[in-house]
Amino acid sequence: MAVSDQVHLRQKKSAEIGLSARPDAGQTVPPPADTPRHSVGRRPGAFSARLRRYWPLFVLGIAVGAGSAVYFWGRAAGSPKQSTELSARPIPPTYAPDRAIGYLRAIVDMGPRVTGSEAMVRQQAFLTEFFTQQGADVSLQKTKIRHPLTGASVDMANLVAAWFPERPIRFLLCAHYDTRPFPDQDRHDPKGLFLGANDGASGVAAWMEMSHQFADLPKDIGVDVVLFDAEEFVFAEGADDYFLGSTYFAQQYLMSPPSVPYRAGVLLDMVGDRELQLLYDRASLRYAKEITKSIWRTAAKLGVTAFVPRTRMQEIRDDHLPLNQIAKIPTTDLIDFDYPRPGFRAPQYWHTTEDTPDKCSGASLAAVTWVVHQWIIAQSETSE
Repeated sequence: MAVSDQVHLRQKKSAEIGLSARPDAGQTVPPPADTPRHSVGRRPGAFSARLRRYWPLFVLGIAVGAGSAVYFWGRAAGSPKQSTELSARPIPPTYAPDRAIGYLRAIVDMGPRVTGSEAMVRQQAFLTEFFTQQGADVSLQKTKIRHPLTGASVDMANLVAAWFPERPIRFLLCAHYDTRPFPDQDRHDPKGLFLGANDGASGVAAWMEMSHQFADLPKDIGVDVVLFDAEEFVFAEGADDYFLGSTYFAQQYLMSPPSVPYRAGVLLDMVGDRELQLLYDRASLRYAKEITKSIWRTAAKLGVTAFVPRTRMQEIRDDHLPLNQIAKIPTTDLIDFDYPRPGFRAPQYWHTTEDTPDKCSGASLAAVTWVVHQWIIAQSETSE
C-alpha cells in the first residue's frame, strides 16, 4: 500500500511526560527566639511532613518512569508483543487465531510473491485449491502489464472467489496478494528479501479464515473475495504506478457490470499487526462514510477495541481508490499503517526485511474477521 504524496513515510511521534508538585504557600510561622539562623522559615519536622504528604506522588513518578523505561526498551529492542487492547470480550472460537496465523505463514513460506513471479503462480494455485474446497467458484482475471524497468510483458492476474452469485445482496471482500519487489524502506538492506507478512499476506489470511463462515451466510447474501495483483509492482517511487490490479478490476466492472452489483466493498490491508489499531481512513469516509462508520459501530457492539473511531491524519492511497472512483463501489479500507505503533525509538517494519510472521498475530486477524462477518450479517437484518 502507499500513503499520500505528502506523507510517504510513517512519522514518529514522541512526547515528554513530566510530573511536578509545589507545596502550598502557607503562612510562615516566626521561629522562636532561640532557633538557629540556618533554620529560619522552617518548622521542626517540616521536611518529614512534606515527604509524607507527597510520598504517593513520588512513588507514582517512580512507577511511571520505570514502566515507560521497560516499554520503550522493549520497543527499541523490537520485541514483538500481542496488544491487550484487541477486544474487551473473548473472540468466539469459531474465528480461530491459530488457524488464521497458519494461513499467513503458509503464504509467506512461498517467498516473495512479486507480480509475474513463480511464487505468485504457486500462491494462485494454492488459493484456487483452498477456496474451491471452501465452496467457491474460483477464476483468474488475467491481463498483461509492462515491466517498469525492462519494458517486458508481465502476466498479472486478480483472483476471484465467488460464493452465491445469484443472491440479491452482494459484498466485495478484497485485499492485495502481491508483494513489493524490494524492501525499499529498509535502512540496511533496501534490495533485500521482502516477505510481506503484514503488507501482502495478512488480508489474504483474514479472508481465508473468514471463508469458514461463508456456508452459513444469511440466505440473501453472497460474497466475492477478490485478491488484487500488482498493487505495488513499484521499483521507483514516484515513477511507477500503483494499484494496477484493482484498477483493471474496476474498469472491467464498469464496462461489464454484474447482474447483481455489489452493495459495498471492504478492503483489508496490513491487518495482522500484533499491536493492531484501526482508525478511520479519510478516503473511506469521503466515498463510503456510512459503511465505514457502521463497521466501527459493529466493532463497538462486539467490544473489539482495536477499531478506534478516530480519523487518521495522513491520507492513505490504496486499492479502494479505483473501486470507489472508477467502479463506483462504495468501499472502505481497514488498514493499520502504523506498523508497529509509533513510540520512542520504535522499529519500523513497513517495507523492510522485518515484515515477517513473528510481527503478526492470529488474534488480530481473528478480531478483524469477527467484526466484518458480524457486520455482513447485520446488513441482511437491516434489509428485512
